[in-house]
Amino acid sequence: MRSLVVGSSRGKLIFILAFAACALALAPRPVSAGGAARTAELKAGATLKRIAVIDLPGPPGRRFDYLEIDDEDRYLFSAHLAAGLLYVIDLRTSTLVKAIPDVPGIEGVGYVPELRKVYTSDFWEKKIGVIDLREMRVVKKLPTEDKPDGLAYAPPFHKVYVSNERAKAESVIDVREDKIVKVLRFGSETGVPQYDPIARKVYVNLQDENVLAVIDPATDTVVGRYPVAGCQGNHGMALDPEHHRAFLACQGNDVLTVFNLDTHQAIGHLPMAKGADVVAFDPGLGRIYVACSSGAISVFQEEDPDHFSKVEDFPVEKKVHSLAVDLRTHRVYAPEEQEGGQPVARMVIFEAISDAPAAPPEAAR
Repeated sequence: MRSLVVGSSRGKLIFILAFAACALALAPRPVSAGGAARTAELKAGATLKRIAVIDLPGPPGRRFDYLEIDDEDRYLFSAHLAAGLLYVIDLRTSTLVKAIPDVPGIEGVGYVPELRKVYTSDFWEKKIGVIDLREMRVVKKLPTEDKPDGLAYAPPFHKVYVSNERAKAESVIDVREDKIVKVLRFGSETGVPQYDPIARKVYVNLQDENVLAVIDPATDTVVGRYPVAGCQGNHGMALDPEHHRAFLACQGNDVLTVFNLDTHQAIGHLPMAKGADVVAFDPGLGRIYVACSSGAISVFQEEDPDHFSKVEDFPVEKKVHSLAVDLRTHRVYAPEEQEGGQPVARMVIFEAISDAPAAPPEAAR
């Protein structure tokens, strides 16, 4: 066997080639449920880039909650829970349009576009606020039950579904009359509801039982209750209606569970940062975001309906509970109540970074 002389030119070349081959062989392989190459590329850089901050007039250091986007008027609605304010932000100019008062303890926000109304879950007074956007004020309040939280709108049925978390109930509002027409009772605290426009069903997290309940809005009856294996405390939820998938934030064991809505089975579990709350899905990028109050947005990639990967825990300030995705621009909005431990009140705007071109608005909807 000929010895390798590193000092010679030929020896240097052989040494470099040998070293490269060894490094390649020993390099760790990307691990994911599918689409490993794309995920590895995403992990090489951040998934989000902070591009702007909108200062808000509410008292700093007070908790925020849910967000909602009005795509037609290009408004972002932000619930400032501990300030009792609903912010209306213009997405085109990134400016505050109005801070609407008289929504004490506001948690959930739901927009009804055909009526230009916003419905709010006002925890502190156990009421649902009805806001007329033409007047930018609360025009009616509907008494509900203990701790109204997340809500969802089912457009074909003209109904808003409100999870009264501590009352273990779901209130159904007919938006044409602004009247509660039914209350569904459960044996568990109710987490976030979501309406599926393809299945034409409403899904509700039963977070004490680790169960996903299904409501038929045509009859307002519960038509299914399905255990979510491997999940403890399913509170937050987002849907991929096209592929019949639900993404459930399991607060008790810090995992994102992917749930097949056809087979009613959990098909994947991915680790999240602690303190998970609101979940959002961007179908144009195939990306799932989870706001985690420990100081991160956990980011996941949907490679196809059966393969999902954890991309990163993108660092943000602590106590971020909520976020929303603008499906036109793929920007992510997240309210912050502190910076480095000091109180603030602001909305932070993030640009999505992707190795794929952004989808046009029509494809992203």
